[in-house]
Amino acid sequence: MAKKNEIAKAESASLQPLENIENLIHVIRGKQVMLDVDLARLYGVETKRLNEQVKRNMDRFPEDFMFQLSKDEVDFLRSQIATIENGDNNVLRSQIATIENEGNGLRSQIVTLDMRGRHVKYMPYAFTENGVAMLSGVLRSPQAININIQIMRAFTTMRHFIASNAQVFQRLEIIEHTQLSLVAHKEDTDKKFEEVFRRLDEGNAATKQVIFYDGQIFDAYSFINDRIREANKRIVLIDNYVDDSVLKMLDKRAKDVSAKVYTKFWTPQLPIDIKKHNAQYAPIDVEQFDRAHDRFLCIDDTVYHIGASLKDLGKKWFAFNRMELTTDELLSKM
Repeated sequence: MAKKNEIAKAESASLQPLENIENLIHVIRGKQVMLDVDLARLYGVETKRLNEQVKRNMDRFPEDFMFQLSKDEVDFLRSQIATIENGDNNVLRSQIATIENEGNGLRSQIVTLDMRGRHVKYMPYAFTENGVAMLSGVLRSPQAININIQIMRAFTTMRHFIASNAQVFQRLEIIEHTQLSLVAHKEDTDKKFEEVFRRLDEGNAATKQVIFYDGQIFDAYSFINDRIREANKRIVLIDNYVDDSVLKMLDKRAKDVSAKVYTKFWTPQLPIDIKKHNAQYAPIDVEQFDRAHDRFLCIDDTVYHIGASLKDLGKKWFAFNRMELTTDELLSKM
């Protein structure tokens, strides 16, 4: 009974709102991580004790599970806080406000490491999602176990959010790299930031590029569906492997948007699926085409190169890239 009471007490004390944990997840070196000081506070232990336990089990924490921040990275996090709070950079503040409005959880990307007024005696350690999961085998208290469950849920939520806001995160990455390169020239930072943002705004920022990893089935599926919903006039898909699941995805397009599919493998089932589909829904024109090796998705006049067939999204790593040619230019080669 005493042990049950202890567990119940720990669960009650460690229960955290999901958004609070999400705000502690930072993107450093292109990875989602949590810092040792934040993890220690959630687990209810001293940061020193957490790191001692990790050092006793270093074989469990390779570099892709845990790494130590460099001085430049720590200085950058501190400068972000000073810039935002002191209002020294109106352009950066307005950019952050704009990005926050674009996604309700994106503020976690703006690192909020609390180092104000404190001398950092050591460089903090950052733990990736795998590293945090491994901590549950090192810190075995009821509170640590309960917190780890909540953290895993927060990482999942953040992955979904990042996938659906890929272009915004690219803009943040450009900001981060630019600011790091300007640390030694703070006196003209404002002017250089204005130039960076001016170039970002030209042509609707950078080309869309995103990578999905195995297991990100829903993230990839949701991302492609968002592109399909963006179409105003037409959708053209070149994909050698098409089945009824692809037809269902294309049905998410707006009314009066045409859909044309070019595919190589004309299975006996495919004509049956197309006929039944077109008898009920807005018709999709499917034509056999055997000259393409890669997959392409055309949304109006924009062409995207896709590294996987639409029916296999998320099963293996694949990339999604915006091409520098129009749909008519691509179709003219057919």
